[in-house]
Amino acid sequence: MDGAAEDGPGTGPAGKPRLSDEEQSDRRAAMPAIFLGTPYLSSLGLVIERYLPDDVEIRLPFRHDLSNDGRTYHGGVVATILDTAGALAAWSNHDFDRGIRAATVAMSIQYLAASDRSDLHCRATTVRRARELIFTEMTATDPDGRVLAHGLQTYRIT
Repeated sequence: MDGAAEDGPGTGPAGKPRLSDEEQSDRRAAMPAIFLGTPYLSSLGLVIERYLPDDVEIRLPFRHDLSNDGRTYHGGVVATILDTAGALAAWSNHDFDRGIRAATVAMSIQYLAASDRSDLHCRATTVRRARELIFTEMTATDPDGRVLAHGLQTYRIT
C-alpha cells in the first residue's frame, strides 16, 4: 500500500478486517453489472466489451435519439461514455479495503472528429493510482478506429 494507517495484522483502515483476494476479485467483477444497472446507463444500452484490470472497453450502439442531427452523437453523450469507461477502469483494479464512495472530480475532453451513424467505442486505461485518486485516460473511436475524442479523468474512491 502507500502508507495508509493500519490497526494491526489482517486489518485495514479503521481496524476493519481486510477482504480476501477472492472477495476483492468478486467485488471488482460485480462492477460492470452495477454500472449497467443504474437508471441512466441502463437507458443508453451500453455494452462492455472488455473489463480487465486497468483496461476497459465499452461500446454504445448507434442511436438516432442520442444524436444532434441523426448522424452525429451529441457531445454530452460522448462525454458520458468517456466518463463511464474511465470510472470502470478505476474500479477494475480497486482495493475495496480503501472504500466504496466514488465520484469523478475532474475530466477534460478534446473532441477531434464527429461520428457518422456509427457505434461509439471507448477504451480507458488507468495511468496512475494514488491513495484516493485514480487517473485514467480515455479514447473514443468509431468502429474503424478513427479517434473521435480523447479524455483525461481524475476519479476519487474513498
